[in-house]
Amino acid sequence: MNIIEHWINGSYVPAGERTAPVTNPATGKVTSEVALASVEDGNAAVAAAKAAFPAWRDMSLTRRTQILFAFRELLNARKGELAAIITSEHGKVLDDALGEVSRGQEVVEFACGMPHLIKGSYTENASTKVDIHSVRQSLGPVAIISPFNFPAMVPMWFFPLAIAAGNTVILKPSEKVPTAANWMAELWKEAGLPDGVFNVLQGDKVAVDTLLTHPDIKAVSFVGSTPIAKYVYETATAHGKRVQALGGAKNHMIVLPDADLDLAADAAINAGFGSAGERCMAISALLAVGGIADELVAKIADRAKALRTGDGLRGCDMGPLVTSAHRDKVAGYVDAGEESGATLVVDGRTIAPDAEGDGFFVGPTLFDNVTTDMSIYRDEIFGPVLSVLRVGSFDDALAVINANPYGNGTAIFTNDGGAARRFQNEVEVGMVGINVPVPVPMAYYSFGGWKNSLFGDTHAHGSEGVSFFTRGKAVTTRWVDPSHGGINLGFPQNA
Repeated sequence: MNIIEHWINGSYVPAGERTAPVTNPATGKVTSEVALASVEDGNAAVAAAKAAFPAWRDMSLTRRTQILFAFRELLNARKGELAAIITSEHGKVLDDALGEVSRGQEVVEFACGMPHLIKGSYTENASTKVDIHSVRQSLGPVAIISPFNFPAMVPMWFFPLAIAAGNTVILKPSEKVPTAANWMAELWKEAGLPDGVFNVLQGDKVAVDTLLTHPDIKAVSFVGSTPIAKYVYETATAHGKRVQALGGAKNHMIVLPDADLDLAADAAINAGFGSAGERCMAISALLAVGGIADELVAKIADRAKALRTGDGLRGCDMGPLVTSAHRDKVAGYVDAGEESGATLVVDGRTIAPDAEGDGFFVGPTLFDNVTTDMSIYRDEIFGPVLSVLRVGSFDDALAVINANPYGNGTAIFTNDGGAARRFQNEVEVGMVGINVPVPVPMAYYSFGGWKNSLFGDTHAHGSEGVSFFTRGKAVTTRWVDPSHGGINLGFPQNA
């Protein structure tokens, strides 16, 4: 059995006593074992990052950027390899995995502009013969704790900026999808990154807690469920670290009566069932306004029934869920939806997937007549379950969204510019799409939600990401003849 090891200080470190199985979710077969770090493994990874930090911090911006460019070129040439790894461990279809890598690559490309992004400012003669300038400096070793659903893209939201800004990194990937992290570590080494600047610590809660509490870790970036995001935020901040912890979501899509219903139905399928709904930006609640629900639900149902679910390497539209336990959890929500009185229009529990073995499949599932007190609406299911709620007006739909405790992403489908403008202004959500179902921003804008979808003050990538991985310093300078000095105990004044 292949053992997926830690990557520390530029080479693999053998697993200790604890390992966990890694499964291909399309077949249900265990393909390898992944190391589960001990506290000692975590300390070794942090020590490597700490030792590498001074030389990497002091390396010229020009040289650091050249290594970023080399990594970008290698990634671009070989991203098909990474996509195949993602499909084999996560289950998402190959095209979707390739799209994930490409969106992560956009952050690498943005980070290649780091010399411009961390430029300081200079003011001459702020006071008589006194000049002031500002700089942004790196933090030191930082930790990235990433989820199973985007094993390449989510780490790439963070580590290109952290590394380009002069920090060193310990990445703790999900133990369900561990191989992509090691593949990227090897690519960094091939690009010329010094040993110890990028490390991979495989593992579970032991690894996480070691990073959250270690005194040499300066910052923590996390993406995952809201309960764990809150735990990460509270634990790491209590240990003096800056934290960006992105949590869960319940994303709504409003369809107004004037919208193109075919366009809206396509968008609902794409955003509700892409990656089997295992996206923090998936649409899971559709608010049909006015009298359009019957026609819209019929259009969505026709499209959902036509989707082919199966092995992501077979050209299917949708792949499996990540584990058998998660498959059972999602199926349980479908049961609960029926029991609560929602209308089950398309039942994903009954599909015959295009796959060999015993994979973890639930097909596209569509509920109608859902109400806000049902668990299929309240909870983040993280599966291919789309709930349609019927509301009377735009105001009713907006009120439903703003009352929800999550605020990650949302979308509106309409041809009314006034309604769209009001929606983007009044909706209490961090990322908004107007006739765009999955409004993931480009790398030069920030990614992040509001309310229970974010703990911390800083979103991922964009200028906020650069600020998170650097800290400001202001330097006040005066070069004058010493004879111009003298004793003055008053507070400094500008003159």
